[in-house]
Amino acid sequence: MVDVLGGRRLVTPGGAWVEAEAVLQNKVVALYFAAAGCAPSRDFTPLLCDFYAELVEQALPPAPLAVVLVSADRSAQEMEDFMRQLPGAWLALPFHDPYRHELRTRYHITATPKLVILKPSGAVITDKGRTQIRERGRACFRDWVEAADVFQNFSV
Repeated sequence: MVDVLGGRRLVTPGGAWVEAEAVLQNKVVALYFAAAGCAPSRDFTPLLCDFYAELVEQALPPAPLAVVLVSADRSAQEMEDFMRQLPGAWLALPFHDPYRHELRTRYHITATPKLVILKPSGAVITDKGRTQIRERGRACFRDWVEAADVFQNFSV
């Protein structure tokens, strides 16, 4: 994640700060561009939460997946309220970090929600993560891991 989030501090739903490089190392990273006030985001978020829970929280060993919220909310309070609904291990760029806007431009985000899947290097695996999860469920993760070339000691 050196190219994309290297040197950045991320925040957890509980408000703790973490170093991106430390927590994202050797993982497939899903950048989740979403907003609490967006109906399609409210529709897809529970599905993404279930996808994450099945692969990471309920699997032994957990799958090498990290989700980073890139908020499109209108205020820090909206983002905080939205994050309270998310799994505790999810991360987010802080609301006041202008890099959120740079990422929207970099990945051509014109609408939310959008799920961009990245290799640990920051290279894009797919910008159609939302569609793939809807159509294929957990099966799409195996393809992402193979494309990312990360250690694969988990079951899907």
